[in-house]
Amino acid sequence: MKELFLSFGYAFRGIFMTLVHERNMRIHFVCMAYMYAFLSVYDFFEVTRTQFAILFLANALVVAAELINTAVERAVDHASEKRTENGKLAKDAAAGAVLCCAIFAVATGVAVLGQKAAFLKLFAYYRETPGMFVVFVLSVVLSTLFIFKGFGKYSRREQNANPGGKEKTP
Repeated sequence: MKELFLSFGYAFRGIFMTLVHERNMRIHFVCMAYMYAFLSVYDFFEVTRTQFAILFLANALVVAAELINTAVERAVDHASEKRTENGKLAKDAAAGAVLCCAIFAVATGVAVLGQKAAFLKLFAYYRETPGMFVVFVLSVVLSTLFIFKGFGKYSRREQNANPGGKEKTP
């Protein structure tokens, strides 16, 4: 039983560390947070349980693809310090998988949430409550900082790091 709980811990650590180190994962999480916040806080969008399930699946697909992409990139970098055509293809293919999933998720979001009446109500709400619009704009600024700065020094990859993670000797 202990091994089972440890495996869940490793999995959550993998998600968290990818969030810490990968800007694109932070982009995905911020977009999902805004979407779910708008769907749960405001009652403007009409979304069925089935549509929610489809949105959850699309989001899970993107997050899973980003996790796999990160694993492929790290494994290729760890395997060799030299750049190889096979390594490049593996990394590019994994990144392409994320892009396909993200495009699918956006298309799914547009199909489910492309409700003109809901957006008109949302715009009217912000026009009537400018204080909430300011809060929204501030959240966008903070989200942008989070995406590009992340968790501070832990989020930025070292500029001169070797692909294999081994230190150079002078």
